[in-house]
Amino acid sequence: MTQKDFPRVSQGRRLMGITLDWLACYAIALGFFAGSGTLADRVPNARIPLLILLFAEYSLLIALTGASFGHRLVGLKVVRFSDAGPVTPIQALIRTALLMPLVTAITFDENGRGINERFSNTVLVRSR
Repeated sequence: MTQKDFPRVSQGRRLMGITLDWLACYAIALGFFAGSGTLADRVPNARIPLLILLFAEYSLLIALTGASFGHRLVGLKVVRFSDAGPVTPIQALIRTALLMPLVTAITFDENGRGINERFSNTVLVRSR
């Protein structure tokens, strides 16, 4: 597969994937790490665990399987941009670290890749 063979993934699919990842991590953070009390009492305590869980979930699942929880549900996967092979753990960490500040994930080049994808030499493609 050459670089021009990668079909563009719609922004809606990308957004749905990351939203599902975020919601799953948020539910875990609220349930296990936010303490007790009403929902309003627990929400502030879930912020840092949410970011840690999201970083861990995203980077580990991308490195091991090529798709996060949300990606798998919406039919996406992450591959190397150069040869469409599986991503390395370093590429997954770079991609995830640059995804956390959302601005890098919503600025795109002519290939439809965000800054996080360009610096990690990865691309998001449809898996089905």
